[in-house]
Amino acid sequence: MQKIKSLMTRQGLKSPQESLSDLGAIESLRVPGKEEFRELREQPSDPQAEQELINSIEQVYFSADSFDIVKYELEKLPPVLNLQELEEYRDKLKQQQAAVSKKVADLILEKQPAYVKELERVTSLQTGLQLAAVICTNGRRHLNIAKEGFTQASLGLLANQRKRQLLIGLLKSLRTIKTLQRTDVRLSEMLEEEDYPGAIQLCLECQKAASTFKHYSCISELNSKLQDTLEQIEEQLDVALSKICKNFDINHYTKVQQAYRLLGKTQTAMDQLHMHFTQAIHNTVFQVVLGYVELCAGNTDTKFQKLQYKDLCTHVTPDSYIPCLADLCKALWEVMLSYYRTMEWHEKHDNEDTASASEGSNMIGTEETNFDRGYIKKKLEHGLTRIWQDVQLKVKTYLLGTDLSIFKYDDFIFVLDIISRLMQVGEEFCGSKSEVLQESIRKQSVNYFKNYHRTRLDELRMFLENETWELCPVKSNFSILQLHEFKFMEQSRSPSVSPSKQPVSTSSKAVTLFEQYCSGGNPFEIQANHKDEETEDVLASNGYESDEQEKSAYQEYDSDSDVPEELKRDYVDEQTGDAPVKSVSRETLKSRKKSDYSLNKVNAPILTNTTLNVIRLVGKYMQMMNILKPIAFDVIHFMSQLFDYYLYAIYTFFGRNDSLESTGLGLSSSRLRTTLNRIQESLIDLEVSADPTATLTAAEERKEKVPSPHLSHLVVLTSGDTLYGLAERVVATESLVFLAEQFEFLQPHLDAVMPAVKKPFLQQFYSQTVSTASELRKPIYWIVAGKAIDYEQMLLLMANVKWDVKEIMSQHNIYVDALLKEFEQFNRRLNEVSKRVRIPLPVSNILWEHCIRLANRTIVEGYANVKKCSNEGRALMQLDFQQFLMKLEKLTDIRPIPDKEFVETYIKAYYLTENDMERWIKEHREYSTKQLTNLVNVCLGSHINKKARQKLLAAIDDIDRPKR
Repeated sequence: MQKIKSLMTRQGLKSPQESLSDLGAIESLRVPGKEEFRELREQPSDPQAEQELINSIEQVYFSADSFDIVKYELEKLPPVLNLQELEEYRDKLKQQQAAVSKKVADLILEKQPAYVKELERVTSLQTGLQLAAVICTNGRRHLNIAKEGFTQASLGLLANQRKRQLLIGLLKSLRTIKTLQRTDVRLSEMLEEEDYPGAIQLCLECQKAASTFKHYSCISELNSKLQDTLEQIEEQLDVALSKICKNFDINHYTKVQQAYRLLGKTQTAMDQLHMHFTQAIHNTVFQVVLGYVELCAGNTDTKFQKLQYKDLCTHVTPDSYIPCLADLCKALWEVMLSYYRTMEWHEKHDNEDTASASEGSNMIGTEETNFDRGYIKKKLEHGLTRIWQDVQLKVKTYLLGTDLSIFKYDDFIFVLDIISRLMQVGEEFCGSKSEVLQESIRKQSVNYFKNYHRTRLDELRMFLENETWELCPVKSNFSILQLHEFKFMEQSRSPSVSPSKQPVSTSSKAVTLFEQYCSGGNPFEIQANHKDEETEDVLASNGYESDEQEKSAYQEYDSDSDVPEELKRDYVDEQTGDAPVKSVSRETLKSRKKSDYSLNKVNAPILTNTTLNVIRLVGKYMQMMNILKPIAFDVIHFMSQLFDYYLYAIYTFFGRNDSLESTGLGLSSSRLRTTLNRIQESLIDLEVSADPTATLTAAEERKEKVPSPHLSHLVVLTSGDTLYGLAERVVATESLVFLAEQFEFLQPHLDAVMPAVKKPFLQQFYSQTVSTASELRKPIYWIVAGKAIDYEQMLLLMANVKWDVKEIMSQHNIYVDALLKEFEQFNRRLNEVSKRVRIPLPVSNILWEHCIRLANRTIVEGYANVKKCSNEGRALMQLDFQQFLMKLEKLTDIRPIPDKEFVETYIKAYYLTENDMERWIKEHREYSTKQLTNLVNVCLGSHINKKARQKLLAAIDDIDRPKR
């Protein structure tokens, strides 16, 4: 179709639309005649052939308008013309033209209805335009009439009214601008009053109002001024926020938070607050230490102000070290308390905001508030650990600035007490275990305590070597809790008492330090007078608590006198020893005067000055352990060494006797021997002088040991009149037993602070060392019992007795009377000793038991020395022993008599037959080979043959062989 249109253009034809645009008037339009259409329709119609003709037209005919068809065709002519070919070409062009013309005619006929319709629309449009021209003419005429109908005065009145309204609005704006110009004065007043929320609210309202009048030139300067004022408020607000770090005030902090909330910078405020707390910690510790350094230096030299905190701490003098540390902890407490109260404030207001938000309906604002609240909560929780770490580092730096080994023990304990309270504050503050402080103070404490303990061990050796083992008079109600060193175990919780001095048991609901001191006070206040609140009252006068007691203690009790209750209690208390428990009656107490040598003294503990010093040392050690639990194991280990050394000294002074073990009586148990060997190997330095060739390791090991103590030359243990130093032996041994009882009393407290992994050591110490203290009684008092009775003289007297008598005797032998006289003399000596020192019932029982056992074994040994013996002689032996028992039972209350069966069984063995004797020998291995041999040779020798005797002697030899 496009090609046909282009071809029509070349031929001078136009489309219907183009034809309409060229029409000057509707009447000049010409419609093709019917003849023309008829001719075109009458031509042969073959659409396909026509289309082929159209397609055969050269493309150049459809090119631009400037194309010259005639010229083109002429140029195509060959140089030599052929008429026939020209006619044929002409006919072809005519056919192509006819096809194009017919196609154009068809298109015109197809568009004829549209052409007619468009022509009608143009005609209608022309008519409408003519009507519009008439309406416009009428409108202009009426407007001219209206203009002429209004006067100039009416229009002026309307203009003035409009001007009046504009001026009223302008006046209102000017008044507002004037008010805005004066707001800076009010803002300054509000800032001076610290009304930050009101100042910010006013400033924001002014900025909003200024934005309304920004079209005035004067407002631009005011707007800039208000912005500067707002920045100034933020700076003052930051300063106000920093004041919270040292002295928290609820009202002040509430205003600051409200101000930041108005600014929409609550998160920024929290970031700034943590920065201020960090800065406050640094500034606080620096100013405190600087103040003491300058005070001690005596001048205000600025060189100290330029030092780093670490270097400044090295200039603190020992005299001002503890007060400075206390003030340092006080200041840090104030910072942590402020942070604690800050968290409390946010928790309280978060709950209130949550309750109010649940009643509101602004979901977007609620979500934003919840986000801010969550951020603040996380920031505060994270800040707990951060602030505590900063505090620990500052205190650690201060501690490392001075060598704590220069301090005395009490001062060192005071330092530990302050640090312990600080660690308790940290644990309550953020739940931290204060690893930084613990590690720092633990290293210094262990080093200090090792040196201190070594010095105390040397002092203990000096005390022991100069101890005369005289009784230290204390009251009957003496308790170690009455000593200053143990006051920390019974002090109740109070604001003036250090947390490290609290008792082990706590109330069901413990009050934290922050709750206790939230409203005022400080846990680091030095209680200068606290130590002197109570004085010790433990010593008695002359061993008695009053003159009346001293007078009544020496009364003679006859059958008509009443027995004092205090003596009844004394007797009952003594029953806790080795003696069997019996019912207490008046007759019993009367008879007790025979063997209980404590009735002339009140029942006060037996101890020496050295014992008291050891107990005080234990109290000091426990103070350190209670204050600093991480070193509990080291402290308990050193405490055990105090007891070990004391026990070893008592054994070395009074119980070491190699001949004891040869008796075969088992006076020293295997547990006691093992304990003594362990102490000697681990604690006692047996070398007299240092070996120059010894290795460094050996030298270090020797530093941990103490030389073996030596008994004072003032203590005499060889006099029979004093029962070979029995009074000193009683004081020494019973002081050890008392010391062991105190360790037993302290076991629950030690067990409570001992680490779980180290508790086996504590259990082993108590089971293998402390519990063996009372076992030293036997070997120590055995030495007295072995010398108090002249057993050799009794053997000589028994050797002079003739045992092969032919008739039964009715009179016992003289050696029995001599032995009983020895026991009576022993009893008198015991009474004399008891006037100096109270002899407890367990001690007297052991002494009597040892003496009786030695006497009975001496009797058996005397019977074993008999060369000849008749049946009447055996009866005489029985008579002698029965007489001895009867008299002895009047001297002592020990029941049953020790080794009574040992003697009676040996005497009865004289009556056994040959067969019974062999079985008896195998069953009774407690007798010596000599005693058994004597039975065979003397008793059976007269009525058995040699072979039977050899058989029995061989059985005895078999029994004795493992003992060799």
